[in-house]
Amino acid sequence: MHHANVFYGHAQILARYCGLEHPPTIWGYLQHGWNTHDGFAVGHEFVPGYPKFVWSHSVARRGRSLGEHDYVVIGSPWAYLLLQQRSSSTVDPDARGTIVYPFHGWEGQRIVGDHAAYAAEIRRVEGEVPLTACLYWNDHEKPAVRRVYEDAGFRVITHGRRGHMYVGGDDDFLDRQLLELRSHRRAVSNRMGSALLYAASLGLSIGVYGDPMVLDGDHAVLGGMERQQRLFPVLHQAHVPDRDAQDVARSELGLELTLPPAVLAHVLSWDKFA
Repeated sequence: MHHANVFYGHAQILARYCGLEHPPTIWGYLQHGWNTHDGFAVGHEFVPGYPKFVWSHSVARRGRSLGEHDYVVIGSPWAYLLLQQRSSSTVDPDARGTIVYPFHGWEGQRIVGDHAAYAAEIRRVEGEVPLTACLYWNDHEKPAVRRVYEDAGFRVITHGRRGHMYVGGDDDFLDRQLLELRSHRRAVSNRMGSALLYAASLGLSIGVYGDPMVLDGDHAVLGGMERQQRLFPVLHQAHVPDRDAQDVARSELGLELTLPPAVLAHVLSWDKFA
């Protein structure tokens, strides 16, 4: 199994949905995050003939236009988590405040941007409501970054680690994220990403605003913020209309593309385990 297949507990969620305690090998590549490219990291090397399991038809279309093949649309692991949790799109009446997802890099690329200015803008726009800043794990471990949000009155958390080469990942990452999102009424970020789509799928109000920050040495093929704005102009405002947010989330997360457990097990070649 490619190590990215287990990021964020994705393989574990699919296994659980299929009635399995542990995920068998996925003989293929599972999309592990939302992007405006082909669903995978730039430069991802594929073994010819192995399927690429992706969240949506839009990702498959872009991948095929780039000359890639063997796309299989199955919906996102998040969609299967919602089926297991029977989570509705109704906001929890006890939910409070706004959760913020500052744009982040990963272990191989750092972010260039002003966290203090972003925190101040969040407070100005969101007002005097409880604020939670959810940081990527390596930002959470940097006292200087964490302190910016703490000093601005934010509660600061992380959902966990995605891991690398099968080591250090948290299988309950998305479970924890679901619990956090459902305890808030609103989610915002300075960039579109998986977290905001997850929030919109639950009925939270979302917004995209503030210093968009940039990845040091970002890949031009991804199109940066400009491509996101061009493809999803309605989402780039402080208060996105709920219907628009939920429509995009439904499409991009493949919420209506999920397969029955037996069919998913067959597609993933898990028949003999299910």
